[in-house]
Amino acid sequence: MKTRWSEEAVSSWYEKQPWLVGCNFIPSSAINQLEMWQEETFDLAVIEKEVKWAAELGMNTLRVYLHDIAWTVDREGFKKRIDEFLTITRSHGIKPLFVIFDDCWYPDAKSGPQPAPVPGKHNSGWLQSPGKKAAKDRKELKRLEDYVRDIVTTFKDDDRILMWDIYNELGNVFLDTLAQPAYIRIPKLAYLALRFFLFQPATLPLFKKTLQWVRESDPSQPVTAGIYMPHRRMNKVLTASSDVISFHNYSDIKNLEKQINELKKHNRPLVCTEYLSRVDGSLFETFLPVFKREKIGCFNWGLVSGKTQTIYSWADRGRTEEPEVWFHDILRTDGTPFDDGEVKLLKSLTDR
Repeated sequence: MKTRWSEEAVSSWYEKQPWLVGCNFIPSSAINQLEMWQEETFDLAVIEKEVKWAAELGMNTLRVYLHDIAWTVDREGFKKRIDEFLTITRSHGIKPLFVIFDDCWYPDAKSGPQPAPVPGKHNSGWLQSPGKKAAKDRKELKRLEDYVRDIVTTFKDDDRILMWDIYNELGNVFLDTLAQPAYIRIPKLAYLALRFFLFQPATLPLFKKTLQWVRESDPSQPVTAGIYMPHRRMNKVLTASSDVISFHNYSDIKNLEKQINELKKHNRPLVCTEYLSRVDGSLFETFLPVFKREKIGCFNWGLVSGKTQTIYSWADRGRTEEPEVWFHDILRTDGTPFDDGEVKLLKSLTDR
């Protein structure tokens, strides 16, 4: 739609959906979004295998990040690869949610060979899109507009796509600084306070333009932009821009239930687009029953342990041995689970 969906329209759409259960997906062979989507490293065999595993767990959706550089270098090839990916997901009964832009982790993305993982480091190669420089550069605006309009217009009536997530963790472009070891050594509460007070919505103008470009492209799928931290002013913008209200929660069950009760006030469907931080109490066994009871869509972070190394926590540095408790992810590269009980729970709640 060219305008925000009404409460009635989006509720009617959501009632027709199954209980949405999925994960944030990147194949284990890719360190970042570019390695997933570039022609030279687009690995259909691994994608096919791992999407099949997701379906076997009972998942019916995946949250998947795109990247503007993949389009800039090879726009027609990129769209062809998206189509191939959608062919695979449809064959397994899965409808993806595509993320257009992302303010997390490292700036200055470049096409071509991507770096090898830094041993033991969580998401050592994950890339911002378009990155804080490009987001604020007026010369880049036309390229970014063409990218958004081309992708959304090409797939706007494709019923293989669930939704569009137009901007992941808006304003989190400072994380490439806060992710450095000097910051990680500070206490967690101080780190969170630092994140909150240093938050500068430098990419807010691009977010507003992106929302406009997406709306004007008139997609048949709803759009969302998730809230991820307690910043009232920014969250008001994000929720007011969304058809479906989406959010992240890496805390414990008490925090989750409080957040859900607050978000219900919007009278719109709720989808948790990121969760699962085992060491912080964000767990399948506590979160999934609540999501099912409330019919809240949910995407844990990660499927197969791979080059993103998200079995390690945000604070881990240089560890080479497998952690006793994985941070994210569900399966090893051979398809066996980190925790058999988690897989049994997933399958039982999704009737697999």
